[in-house]
Amino acid sequence: MFKEACLLVDIHVLRINHRPFRDKRITTHVALTARAFGAKDILVDLKDEDLEQIVNKVTENFGGDFHIRTGINYRSYLRSFKGVKIHLTMYGLPVDTVIGELRERLATNEFAIVVGASKVPIDVYNESSYNISITNQPISEVSALALFLDRLLAGKEMELEFKGKLSIIPSGKGKKVKVNGNIT
Repeated sequence: MFKEACLLVDIHVLRINHRPFRDKRITTHVALTARAFGAKDILVDLKDEDLEQIVNKVTENFGGDFHIRTGINYRSYLRSFKGVKIHLTMYGLPVDTVIGELRERLATNEFAIVVGASKVPIDVYNESSYNISITNQPISEVSALALFLDRLLAGKEMELEFKGKLSIIPSGKGKKVKVNGNIT
C-alpha cells in the first residue's frame, strides 16, 4: 500500500525568496529535483517567466505531468493550504525522527514542502506543520529537497516513468537517448 500511496499523493514544492539575478540556477535545480523525485508542481514566490520556460521545456522534452507557477503569494498559499506543511530548515527536527509519522500521513494528505532561498521569515516556521532538518548544518536546498523526498518516498520515486520526446536508456558506457522512439 505504501508504494502506491507514495506515488499518488500530491506533493507541492514552494520556493520562497527567489532572487532571479542570483538564484536562477539553484531554483531551476530545485524545480528539476522536485519533478524527478515525484512532486506534482513547484510554486515560486517571484514572477519569473524565464524560469517557467526552462522548467516547462524540460517537462515537454522528458515527460511527466509537472507544473510550475511563479508569482505566488507564499503567505496566502501557506495559510490556505489544508494539507501537511513541511519547511526544510537546518533548525528543524532531524528528518529521521519524524519520517515514519510523515509516511503514515502520506496516503491521505497533500504535502507542501517549503524551500527557502535566503533568510526565511519566522511566519513560515510558525505556519508549518513540521520544521525538518536533513542536517543541522548549512546545506544546499537542492540536496535537502532530494534527500527529504527520497526518505519520504522510501526510494519509490526511482520507479516513476516519464513519457516524453526524450528518454534516457541506462548504459554503463556512453549515452543512449531515445528521441521520439528512435535510439541515438
